[in-house]
Amino acid sequence: MLQAGIVGLPNVGKSTLFNALTKSRKAMAANYRFCTIEPNEGMVTVPDERLAVLSKISGSEKLIPAVFQFVDIAGLVAGASKGEGLGNQFLAHIREVDAIVQVVRCFENSNIEHVMDTVDPVRDIEIINTELLLADMDSIEKQKGKLQKLVRSGDKKATATLELIARLEPHLSDGKYAVTLDMSPEEKALAKPLFLLTNKPTIYACNVAEGDLANPEANPFVGKVRDYVSKHHETSAVVVSAEIEAELVMLAAEEAAEYLEGLGVTESGVGNLIREAYHLLGLRTYLTTGVKETRAWTIQAGWKAPQAAGVIHSDFEKSFISAETIGFEELVALGSKEKARELGKLRTEGKEYVVQDGDVMEFKTFV
Repeated sequence: MLQAGIVGLPNVGKSTLFNALTKSRKAMAANYRFCTIEPNEGMVTVPDERLAVLSKISGSEKLIPAVFQFVDIAGLVAGASKGEGLGNQFLAHIREVDAIVQVVRCFENSNIEHVMDTVDPVRDIEIINTELLLADMDSIEKQKGKLQKLVRSGDKKATATLELIARLEPHLSDGKYAVTLDMSPEEKALAKPLFLLTNKPTIYACNVAEGDLANPEANPFVGKVRDYVSKHHETSAVVVSAEIEAELVMLAAEEAAEYLEGLGVTESGVGNLIREAYHLLGLRTYLTTGVKETRAWTIQAGWKAPQAAGVIHSDFEKSFISAETIGFEELVALGSKEKARELGKLRTEGKEYVVQDGDVMEFKTFV
């Protein structure tokens, strides 16, 4: 299962946010550095309003949302790439995840220690990213020797990899993430075995105080983060409040909704963060619905219908015949599958069909 790793400096709210995301208390949250040593793993459900809508149409007995995994990784500090603050160990944990959610502190609170004594989220981002870049540059340098030996023996793949490295090195030296380098599909395949930390898709989570959630644009830190990551890392930032999320975990659904309404928001930032991380991992959802259940199934973007069928059962991919398909919005507009079938709106898709997010599907197989 693909994983999104939560990283950042110590005391920025990573563990509190992880506990809120996973609705657990797995991660220890305390006001001192390195209260997290070993990474904590937890499953999160992907908020998807489409499930409830389809459930009403089909009269489903239960709803089953999509899930994926978050990992809470200990805080990095300046010098991590050289081993500071158990940095080598923590960088190894980051290397194991598939995408990064970097949490940055965007609130002032004299009662919560900041590792750098002052609040400056852009500075904090640069500290983390510098360590990731330095680790990648060191890793590339170590791999070059082995690749050069393979080149001398006539290995064409090693030659192509060294050519890619020759483009990567100045890119990294300029402070740019590997993931932002314009690479062909073939080069992307060559980059994977390099296991570069900066080749992982990344988004940023601006951790704000409770009073800023309703109008985050009024928080000057948020604007600075969004501008910086857009220009330097070609990515986006979402706004959350770990403080609020910690409270919401303790409340029933109705109470949580009332609490958010009192703050002037309709949804907590965690829901948006989960959806962003889900798509960052390249994950998409197709749906099945019936009297027994309405369910979200997770696939990779670009998967074809037989692969999607295989998520339900591996035999379905081998014995795939066709997929009865309709888009979620079209089905809702028509009101029922029966109406869609009557009007000829249910499409019969074959083996080459690329499944779209929100497709409502039913597979025909030999099984």
